[in-house]
Amino acid sequence: MKLRIGILGTRGIPNYYGGFEHISEYVSEGLVKKGHSVTVYNSHNHPYKADNWNGVDIVHCYDPEYLIGTAGQFGYDFNCLADARKRNFDVVLLMGYTSSSVWGKFYPKDSTIITNMDGLEWKRSKYSKPVQRFLKYAEKLAVKHSQYYIADSRVIKTYLKDKYSIDSCYIPYGADLLSDHEREQLDNTQAQKEDYFLLMARMEPENNIESILEGFNSSTSEKSFKVLGDTGNRFGKYITHKFKNDERIQFKGSIFDNAAVRSLQNNSYLYFHGHSVGGTNPSLLEAMASEALIAAHDNPFNKSVLSSDAFYFNNAAEVRQLVENVQRHDTEKTMVKNNLHKIQCQFNWPKVIDEYEEFIMECYYARNFEKIVYGS
Repeated sequence: MKLRIGILGTRGIPNYYGGFEHISEYVSEGLVKKGHSVTVYNSHNHPYKADNWNGVDIVHCYDPEYLIGTAGQFGYDFNCLADARKRNFDVVLLMGYTSSSVWGKFYPKDSTIITNMDGLEWKRSKYSKPVQRFLKYAEKLAVKHSQYYIADSRVIKTYLKDKYSIDSCYIPYGADLLSDHEREQLDNTQAQKEDYFLLMARMEPENNIESILEGFNSSTSEKSFKVLGDTGNRFGKYITHKFKNDERIQFKGSIFDNAAVRSLQNNSYLYFHGHSVGGTNPSLLEAMASEALIAAHDNPFNKSVLSSDAFYFNNAAEVRQLVENVQRHDTEKTMVKNNLHKIQCQFNWPKVIDEYEEFIMECYYARNFEKIVYGS
């Protein structure tokens, strides 16, 4: 049976922003190739203006965020839901809950509602205490008003079970292996290989960027440190100012050329992943797929993905130790190979798309015909 599926909760596809847009791009196109009718909702400010992308229908909804800031996200989500109520989707897939769950009473009543529960948004230190309290409330509303749940991390799945006594289906993000063409390009840049450290993240405190750069700044390393990410926000400006006198640290801004990012990851001496809040992080999987040697912040989210195939740090002193002491010998090469094997077996897009289709179908039939059996 082929379903009519609506995907809400993102700024839209193709991806110009972040994780949920990234997975929505792959999953929506994959579901269309499997014969389903898929609609993705885009902000009217999204650079892509056409009504169809690779077979996926695009609905452009008014997004007032450009006028009134973050509060506009609530208006945008309401506009998307109001439109979705008219379209008789078999399944509505909500990517996150931050600004949509307050409209839970307006979720389409005849649609099967599935929410990807994101990654403990209320823990993010960039939010004030009142906002963190609201996000906890929004999480509770998402649980209340949704019928089925997806967790992109086993840590999140356990949290939802312990906190709300609900089952969720664990489906992570995916990543693409290096293509033969990309590998040829990497070989051509051999002269630049492994002469720099790398970090790629949004400029937010919980990504431990300050600790990582403090550790590098205090080190005796002669290598450079490339930082990828938009530094236009308050924290980004603070970070660039703090380390402006260290000529080794290079702020490269955002790079949306995926091939260029993968080349930088592959050629780096050590890739630092500082994310400490959230589920399975897309940039971490991409670094693994690009065959980077990884140093990650020591937390359950990162360890659930990397296991023993990474170096770990908690503070600037430990970062300095890694910068000054990590070598590239057989043990480190084995770590890279093991992470590549994880991408091939656990975190590849065809597997992720298959799991999304299976769960969506399972939920639809459960709501309409039979009792659901959740995946582990």
